[in-house]
Amino acid sequence: MGTVGTPRVCLVAVGGAALFGALVSCRSSPELREFAGSYPADATPVGVTREFSLTAAPATVALLDGRPLQVWAYNGQVPGRVLRVRLGETVRATLTNRLPQPTTIHWHGVRVPNAMDGVPGVTQPAVQPGETFVYEFTPKDAGTFWFHPHVRASEQVERGLFGVLVVEDVEPRPYSQDVMWVLDDWLLTSEGEIFPQFNTRHDLAHDGRWGNVVTVNGRTREQLFVKAGERIRLRLLNVANGRVFRPDLSGLDAKVIAVDGMYAARPIDPVGFELAPGNRLDLDITVAANRGGQRVVVVDRFTQQPIPLAEIVVTDAVVATPDFASPARAHVPAWGNTRELATRAEYRLDARAGGPFGIQWTINGEAYDHADHGARPRNMQTLPYGEWSKLRFANDSFRLHPMHIHGQFFKVLARNGERVEEPFWRDTVLLHAKETVDVGLVPQDRGTWMLHCHVLEHAESGMMTLVNVTN
Repeated sequence: MGTVGTPRVCLVAVGGAALFGALVSCRSSPELREFAGSYPADATPVGVTREFSLTAAPATVALLDGRPLQVWAYNGQVPGRVLRVRLGETVRATLTNRLPQPTTIHWHGVRVPNAMDGVPGVTQPAVQPGETFVYEFTPKDAGTFWFHPHVRASEQVERGLFGVLVVEDVEPRPYSQDVMWVLDDWLLTSEGEIFPQFNTRHDLAHDGRWGNVVTVNGRTREQLFVKAGERIRLRLLNVANGRVFRPDLSGLDAKVIAVDGMYAARPIDPVGFELAPGNRLDLDITVAANRGGQRVVVVDRFTQQPIPLAEIVVTDAVVATPDFASPARAHVPAWGNTRELATRAEYRLDARAGGPFGIQWTINGEAYDHADHGARPRNMQTLPYGEWSKLRFANDSFRLHPMHIHGQFFKVLARNGERVEEPFWRDTVLLHAKETVDVGLVPQDRGTWMLHCHVLEHAESGMMTLVNVTN
């Protein structure tokens, strides 16, 4: 397999500005030059710190149809509260562990300092019961992100440990409403309790744990009330262990403006977009002035049986529609001539018998050993900081695998060898059965980062590895 050279790196000005995330080689490739100006390499703190306390503990909450449910929660709330900060503000979040097992917090999609990434044995020790840990970082990007444990995640996330971090623009657009929808599913017993067995052979042999109850914001009948004429920013987040959603927004004037937290190059039609575990979509929705008194049901169409997700209720009141340009105008490189370029690393995804659960999911034939935190997997790859790299994910199985890279954004280049034009960045990409996906990226954050399948049962049974970003 070919490799890409590692030329000397220097800084250049972009559009007359000092530097906006443009680490460009003095002998740079066209791909690296095209990347210049995409997103910042460094945070720009403004001297404001927002402090949050997050206590992970067992709780009883009224979810689903309002009946009490035994869960694990941050501050007794599922989903956990939406933490909101402005770009440039520093987050200081104190985690207190009141669970019967160790935990951490991973800030999914946020380009944090490596020590704040929440991966036990890689970036920090696990937080033991009764202990605390302080996470402190200044986000580099505005967008929709989330947080969840990275210890026994297939159980802890399924029990309810997840929350949202919204990093607002320095000057947020004047939307009529800014709304969060957290999509999830729950596997419940006939008594209405969370099914107590995790990482079952059935879940491992399939696409992870899929629930029998689907919720939005923890409710089965979520409603959003809007006025005719309003312009809504609707943020969608999939926190399910394995379920993929394909929201049908028919009947709405809706455009995708951001994917996985990052603004797109232009507004995109949301039709057919698959929201895999970990994925986020930000939608710009304009409610027509003549829609008063109407109702729109948003339905999931990923499975053969359509599933109602939530209802948008338009009241009879009419307001003036906010008039401003779409924020979806980010610089996203086309990277259109990369088919013949060498692949720096290939990750082949498959399964085999063995391990503590009877089935191991593997990357390049190796299952990640969660028990041996000090070891580094043989399939660990090194990516040069500030250089363009192409990675290939090859799904040798018949199951779904949403592949997530910590600390990095990437752009999908091709599926099954055919070029794909996606005018946006991702941190998680879904692979279907026997599918191959090529992605391009320019690592902007040094450290040792996790790469794994975000079907949490697959990750727990071995479909993880590490990526080292270094000079």
